[in-house]
Amino acid sequence: MYSMDESCTVYKTIDFISKKWSLLILLEIYKSSEGKKRYSEIKNNLIDITPKVLSARLKELEKEGLITKNIDASSFPVKSEYELTKIGIDFISIIKDIKNWALRWKINNKVCERLDCKNCDL
Repeated sequence: MYSMDESCTVYKTIDFISKKWSLLILLEIYKSSEGKKRYSEIKNNLIDITPKVLSARLKELEKEGLITKNIDASSFPVKSEYELTKIGIDFISIIKDIKNWALRWKINNKVCERLDCKNCDL
């Protein structure tokens, strides 16, 4: 019997991107007109995510280098914003490829025929 080595690049990548909410969080940040989103904005747009899970996913995505957390302590309350890194922006193209594949082969969702996820109402 074969099992994938946990140190394998594919295994590690699938492990963090397959966690519930990870891809949707990346898309939420990407959809922002400024390229940045505050925690509360992400939370408000992903209504079923719990604060604990959102915090955990943001930390994981930051650890993997897909997003950065910018803290502005010049005013009160302190403002934290998340934005995609170059790696995160590059990963959005992979999400779009998955969407195109799904539209072509598996999913016939008329609402989701827009190819640019930045304009998509996920």
